Amino acid sequence: QVQLVESGGGLVQAGGSLRLSCAASGSIFSNNRMGWYRQAPGKQRELVATITSSGRTNYADSVKGRFTIARDNAKNTVFLQMNSLKPEDTAVYYCNAALDSGKVFWGQGTQVTVSS
Repeated sequence: QVQLVESGGGLVQAGGSLRLSCAASGSIFSNNRMGWYRQAPGKQRELVATITSSGRTNYADSVKGRFTIARDNAKNTVFLQMNSLKPEDTAVYYCNAALDSGKVFWGQGTQVTVSS
C-alpha cells in the first residue's frame, strides 16, 4: 500500500506562484511514475505533469512553460512548481503514483485557487 500526502495549495492572485509537494510512503518502489492531475468543478480530472524515476517529464500543453515537475527519489517526494498562474488553473490538484506492477495510487487532493 502507498500513501500520498499533498501540501502547498492555497489562494493566489493571477500571475503568482505556488509550489505543491507530495510525500509518498509505504511500499513504493524505485521504478514508478509520479505525477499531478487536477479537477476543476464540473470537469473531468486531467493530467498536469508526470515524471518517471529516471526524470523523464511530460506536461499538459496548457501548463508547458509555466509549471515544472521535479522529484527527490531519496525522499520519495514529488514537487510541482507553478508560475504565472491563471484563473483557469483553479482546481483540486491530486498527486498520483503509478507503479511498475500496474497499481495506481492517489492522494487526497489539495485546492489551488487563482483569483483574477
